[in-house]
Amino acid sequence: MSEQTLTLAFSGSSEYVASEELMASVNVAMALKKPLLIKGEPGTGKTMLAEAVAKSLGKKLLIWNIKSTTKAQEGLYVYDTIQRLYDGQFGEEGVDDISRYIKLGKLGEAFDSEEQVVLLIDEIDKADLEFPNDLLWELDQMEFYINETKRTVRAKQRPIVIITSNAEKELPDAFLRRCIFHYIDFPDDALMEEIVKVHYPDVEDALLKAAMDVFYNIRALRDIRKKPSTSELIDWINALQIGGISAEEIRKKLPFIGVVVKKDEDLETVRANANQL
Repeated sequence: MSEQTLTLAFSGSSEYVASEELMASVNVAMALKKPLLIKGEPGTGKTMLAEAVAKSLGKKLLIWNIKSTTKAQEGLYVYDTIQRLYDGQFGEEGVDDISRYIKLGKLGEAFDSEEQVVLLIDEIDKADLEFPNDLLWELDQMEFYINETKRTVRAKQRPIVIITSNAEKELPDAFLRRCIFHYIDFPDDALMEEIVKVHYPDVEDALLKAAMDVFYNIRALRDIRKKPSTSELIDWINALQIGGISAEEIRKKLPFIGVVVKKDEDLETVRANANQL
């Protein structure tokens, strides 16, 4: 590895526990200067990864939250014609300067930044099927053209791009070819214990073990529609500690189970199988 690559090496953080495979994927994506596409169950820390990478490397984080109505163009720039028309009607100065009405989107901001930033494109699979393809040129060439001002915006520093997906839709092959891919597996017992202790280092071992046993047994129930996530286990352990619940009470009473189980049908399934938990 080059000296630059070593300088940028990501090794997790005090607030984010990453597997060796995930850390390797982050570092390979940075070395190859390609976007890192992260998939995994909701609540497995996909979004938090970008925050951890930015903090670990001492870089600014830009977040582009994707919705079902989001268009690729919005990430580049928006021409505010309404504001220009409004200013023109009221005789504002500089209305002929179109550049005043060009607002860069998050991708545009990342390209225009003097310093390298981490850009998170969060939940890309929420957008329509054409959205990823519409970004191919910009992510490949690290530039885009503003037609209204005849300006080409080129990346001053290539951003570290992290893209998350909950696998709600299949992404186009042409887009996938341009990414480094990593699937965050659901944490096993050992890694989960490490993650929880990052948040609650003083949690009692007996309480943690009992809560984790019930948690994993709930996830293993065949008829569970929404499997509880890592973040829900963390919230549950916090609730158990605040409520002064003992390890012995967890299996018997399933206290605060609504912190973990969020659907009526799943709650019925858990109660029907309480003796298995």
